[in-house]
Amino acid sequence: MAVLRKLLCVAAPLCAGGRAGITNPLLSSTIKSIYLPQARSALFPVPRRSCSSVPQAPQIQIHRLQGASSGIAAILLRRPHARNSLGNTLVKQLREAVEDLRHDKSVRVVLFKSEVKGVFCAGADLKERAKMSNPEAAHFVHKLRSLMNDIASLPMPTIAAVDGFALGGGLELAMACDLRIAASSAMMGLIEVTRGLLPGAGGSQRLPRIVGIGLAKELIFTGRRINGEQALTIGLVNDAVTQNDSGDAAYQRAMDLSKEILSQGPVALRMAKLAINRGIEVDILSGMAIEEMCYAQVIPTKDRQEGMTAFIEKRAPHFTGE
Repeated sequence: MAVLRKLLCVAAPLCAGGRAGITNPLLSSTIKSIYLPQARSALFPVPRRSCSSVPQAPQIQIHRLQGASSGIAAILLRRPHARNSLGNTLVKQLREAVEDLRHDKSVRVVLFKSEVKGVFCAGADLKERAKMSNPEAAHFVHKLRSLMNDIASLPMPTIAAVDGFALGGGLELAMACDLRIAASSAMMGLIEVTRGLLPGAGGSQRLPRIVGIGLAKELIFTGRRINGEQALTIGLVNDAVTQNDSGDAAYQRAMDLSKEILSQGPVALRMAKLAINRGIEVDILSGMAIEEMCYAQVIPTKDRQEGMTAFIEKRAPHFTGE
C-alpha cells in the first residue's frame, strides 16, 4: 500500500493535467485504472462465486482445465440448433461467464470455443430479432455491443478458436479477443450490409484497427466472406491451420498458444495488455506514459523477483501472480 500511495502522489498531477502531466482524457482514465484501488480490483481480482444458475438450457459453459493446463479456462458456445447465433439467452449466459472469469484470479488465459462442428458463431439470431420492436432491437444491440466491450476488457489474454463460420456478430466476438486462430477452411465476414444493417457490436471500429481502414471499408462495404488463409494474409487472424477430422484444429493450436502464454508472469501479462490496449488509442508520448505507469506496477511484485532469481539460477521461473 505504501508503494501505491507514493505512486498516487506521482500520478496526481498527471490526472489533473498538471504542468508535468498530459491532458489527454483517455490517459487520465488509464492512470486512474492503474492506480485507484477499485480499478485495480478488476486487474488483480479476488475470487467470486460462480455465475448463478439459469432456468434456460445452458448455451454457454465454462471449462476450467486442470493439470499442466491449469490456469486456462475455455468458454464453450453450445447452441447447435441455431448455429451459436447470438440470441437473448446466449448473450445473457455469455455475459455471466465473462464476469465470472473476470473475477477469478486463478485464470490466466481465456479461450472462446464452439462446441458446434463447422461453426464458431453465425452472428445475430435474426429469427429472434425479427420479433423485436425497433426500440427492443436497439436495446439488444446495445447489450451486444456492451458484451463485446466486456470481453475486450478482460484483464487476462483471450484467444478465439475459429473452427468454422464466424459471421457478423460472430466475427465481432472473435475480434473482441486479443488473439484469433482460425481453421484454413473457416469462413469469416462482416455481412451486415447484405441485410440492410452495419456492424453494430464493435465491428466497424475493431476491424479497421486490426487490418487497416481501407481494407476494412472494402470488407464491410461488400459484405465479403474470406477464409482462414485469406484472413491470415491480411492480419485478421494470428494463425491459420488445416482442419482435422474432429473439426477442432484451431482450438488445438489455440491450446498450444495458451500454454506458451501460461508460463509467463500473470501480473506482467495483465499490465502488458493494459499498456497496449490503452496506449494504441493515444499519441506516442501519452502511450509511453501509460507504459511507464504499467511498468511501475510490476516492479514491487514477487513475480519480478522470481524472474530475476530464476535467470541468475539458470532455471525456469515459477510465477504465482503476486
